Amino acid sequence: MNLETKTTEGLKRIDTYHNLREQILPFCRLRYGDVWEDCVSGHRVGVLDATKLDDVNKIVNKEKTNLIINDPPYNVIVGNANTVNLSKIGLEDYMTFSKQWIQNATHIMSDDSHLYIWIGADLKGDFQPLPDLMILMRDFRELNPRNWITLRKQRGYGTQKNWMWVRQELLYYVKGNPNFNVEAEYTGIPKILRGYYKKVNGVITENFDRSKSQFIRASNVWVDIQQVFYRMEENVPGCYAQKPLKAIERLILSGSEMGNLVVDFFAHSGTTLIAGERLKRKVYTFDLDPIFAELSIRRLEHLRKTGQSGWQWRNPFPEIGDTFGVQQ
Repeated sequence: MNLETKTTEGLKRIDTYHNLREQILPFCRLRYGDVWEDCVSGHRVGVLDATKLDDVNKIVNKEKTNLIINDPPYNVIVGNANTVNLSKIGLEDYMTFSKQWIQNATHIMSDDSHLYIWIGADLKGDFQPLPDLMILMRDFRELNPRNWITLRKQRGYGTQKNWMWVRQELLYYVKGNPNFNVEAEYTGIPKILRGYYKKVNGVITENFDRSKSQFIRASNVWVDIQQVFYRMEENVPGCYAQKPLKAIERLILSGSEMGNLVVDFFAHSGTTLIAGERLKRKVYTFDLDPIFAELSIRRLEHLRKTGQSGWQWRNPFPEIGDTFGVQQ
């Protein structure tokens, strides 16, 4: 296998290539309405609709969760491809879609719980849907805004006539007064700035003296997380919006304990499922697309079999051969 082949993803973008989808679908073990149950850790993966409360209830089965991490479609065209999975629709329709799934999320949240929403902003569309979603969230009186997090991506897009766009937004809301594990905020970046003095119990101390850690906290601007691309082990070829494991694990560690239930309405590449498995949390996740539900299950099975969190550039569907990727 030459270097050029080794640095090419084993699948083209799944939502874009219709022929590729047709080849993969026969190998998907779930169809709409199905739920797969994991006999090892109790995870569940389904092919369900986030806007339908009956579907949400089907996978949670009357259980409540104190942590939901959702990464819905952003209503932004990615890579100049307007596809079924990543389509751009009218803003009013998108807000209706958002209101439905958020309402369903609140239905399964415990009295003290966290809700994280990854969201985008289209500069060609008045930065929607970010500001519109923020306004919509005011309708949910039981939810209170806690923070607005920005993950700084290492790669971005832009022109020579504008600032490069490298930000990914994450909205953080809470219901009630949930516990927050501040230890999860500490990064691996050493503190280097000294000199902030403060009198504590009559003694003047410097910021390093008062610190609980030699490392800086992540704050609400994350600069220490690498976005996923083909050279990384956790990469899932064919996916267009994969979130870094480190980001999801940080959220899980901050808002849950071992054995807790974490829910994700938009499975996509299965990152929340993998993060939960690694951190010993039970995860219920689903996707309307059976291919991404299958990818999530396969990724969990792949992790248990090999210890690897993804396929890097290899094809997770070897059944279809090398038509759309490298030869296995």
